[in-house]
Amino acid sequence: MGVVGLAVDQLTKVLAVRELTGREPVELVGSWFRLLLVRNPGAAFSAGASVTPVISVVAIVATVVVVWQVLKVRHTAWAVALGLLLAGVTGNLVDRLLRPPGPLRGHVVDFFALPNWPVFNVADICINVAGVLLVVLLFRGINPDGTRHEAHR
Repeated sequence: MGVVGLAVDQLTKVLAVRELTGREPVELVGSWFRLLLVRNPGAAFSAGASVTPVISVVAIVATVVVVWQVLKVRHTAWAVALGLLLAGVTGNLVDRLLRPPGPLRGHVVDFFALPNWPVFNVADICINVAGVLLVVLLFRGINPDGTRHEAHR
């Protein structure tokens, strides 16, 4: 799941940069859903734009932690959730490492635009879907090894 999510994220970013650079927003569903190229130096909602290297280091640590957790998972839904999380974190990390203005300071390519919402990308979608899945798994009492918490048996 992680490899597919990462590939889709990077492919859509390449296409967005190629097709949207220097263009006005492209309306897909009226003004409700548009394609708009934005280069984001910060994290979610452009928070922390002045500390991009710190965000990059946190993303590197998060990637290592998620990979370590994935190796221990024995439940399919947990594997999917962590795979999506890994895809999202690494997708945006690739931008921070390889895109201008340079390593650890690169700006993330965002291009999906909804009204009254920050512009986002496929990696952001992966992170949010993973978050929802993880919350559902935790509320259902399902452990990463497939066992259930005592209160949920």
